[in-house]
Amino acid sequence: MIPPEHDGEYVARMEDVLEVYQRPYDGTAPVVCMDEKSIQLLKETRPSIAAAPGRPKRIDYEYERNGTANIFLFCEPLAGWRQTQVTERRTKSDWAKAVRDLLDGRYAAAARVVLVLDNLNTHSIGSLYEALPPAEARRLAQRLEIHYTPKHGSWLNIAENELSALTRQCLSRRVGSIEQMASELSAWDQARNRDGVCVNWRFSIEQARIKLRHVYPLLQS
Repeated sequence: MIPPEHDGEYVARMEDVLEVYQRPYDGTAPVVCMDEKSIQLLKETRPSIAAAPGRPKRIDYEYERNGTANIFLFCEPLAGWRQTQVTERRTKSDWAKAVRDLLDGRYAAAARVVLVLDNLNTHSIGSLYEALPPAEARRLAQRLEIHYTPKHGSWLNIAENELSALTRQCLSRRVGSIEQMASELSAWDQARNRDGVCVNWRFSIEQARIKLRHVYPLLQS
């Protein structure tokens, strides 16, 4: 996505996220990135023919649409960890429950979680209160430090890079049901986590002020 020109709001959020990525690893306040993706479920109408010596696997060109599913993806870049969750929808309630599972699961012992994500209307503390009892929502909100990427700034979200890898490695074929999708994504999570694929973000605020100087507002002398 091409950044806008002379946009102070864009710059403010960009530098905020870049500052987060420059923080040293802290297990008590891990930096976690989140993104989501809607995907069409496609069922096969005829059984495929398995590959044989000198002959590739054969798949019929016809398929049946079987609704859609949503994929939530959380990743901790410095730890080489990621986790996907498949849901039927992408509502405020779905997001709130995914965040609750994250905080009460892997990060139950963390004092807080630094969460980087885009500013979709479902991605807010308010969603916790709409989906959960007030005391539960408050408990979770107190453990979140949220940093939003700017509009047209999806390149700043490391979770989007993970979704790109997921799409290439796991979603380039037809998947016909949510159950199958969840099973295949779980296998992808485990394999990638086992390999310890980390992200060492190197693009700094100082570099942004040089390479993306057209984004910064023009100061009047």
